[in-house]
Amino acid sequence: MSQPARSGVSPIPLAPAGDPAFFPLYDERMRWPIRRAQIQVSVRSSIHERLALPLERLLLRRWSDEKAGSVVVERHGLPQHAVEEALDDHLTLQVDPRALIQSTDWRGYDRRLRPSSSRFLWDGDWDLRRGNLRFSSRYRFVSDLDEHRHDLTQSTAFARYAGYLTAGKPWSSHQQGVLLDSEARILMYLRVYLSFLDDMAVRGFDASRGKDALGVAVSREGRLIKINRGLHRLAMAQRLGLPTVPVRVKAVHRDWWRRVTDGVGGRKALVRVSRALQECIPEQEAGSLDPATYPESITWPEYCAHRAAAR
Repeated sequence: MSQPARSGVSPIPLAPAGDPAFFPLYDERMRWPIRRAQIQVSVRSSIHERLALPLERLLLRRWSDEKAGSVVVERHGLPQHAVEEALDDHLTLQVDPRALIQSTDWRGYDRRLRPSSSRFLWDGDWDLRRGNLRFSSRYRFVSDLDEHRHDLTQSTAFARYAGYLTAGKPWSSHQQGVLLDSEARILMYLRVYLSFLDDMAVRGFDASRGKDALGVAVSREGRLIKINRGLHRLAMAQRLGLPTVPVRVKAVHRDWWRRVTDGVGGRKALVRVSRALQECIPEQEAGSLDPATYPESITWPEYCAHRAAAR
């Protein structure tokens, strides 16, 4: 999306996780934090494109051809981005957003044991430690705005951001490029999110909107578990009761991989995995190592994709 032109003034920088809808909330004091975040993203992207990805492609090619060293490549988890390129559309699945309720929960999990996002095969008990998205902060945030849409000053979100303002520490985000240093800005920020919800209600889920796809990982049992990124958009789809949303498989548990490939390696293994992924469905149950407990059930709002037009 293009940025608005302002005569005689340099264009507003789009923050790494920003959206043009946030431009009215831009403050000149945010220019350097945004630029710094842009530089960091640019450097990481450049290193990945010029160094990491070519190496990943080379390693996956040797593994695919089952050449010397392929066993070591698989043992190290297979390079994630190269596998994603190879499997491409097979990694995108359509799921009921209200069925996708289990997410990874890293609370109390040693960082040294967490699987690397650069690997496609994940080891460990990460899939047994789950959080319930029906009670997540993102779903509460979206529901709070929807329920108080006619007077957002009564919302919990407004009270939270106003509290930062009263304490002399207005909330800001260099990733989104916003500074909430007045009650008017807080209300504008909340209305932007409400507009995202209403737009989705009318137009459906737009996979091109947002920085990242809705990432998921496949558990040892072959079930889909939500991982970070796109959680606000998923919460909106759940609130609205959309029939389906596209999710992107970013990793799979090694135990599931071994069961599906059954000793086959290289390209044959990728074919088996791509087929098996189409049978994966969202995990519904709590994990045996969950760090928190949740109520047994929740009442979803009725399907309401018609509401925005009515309002």
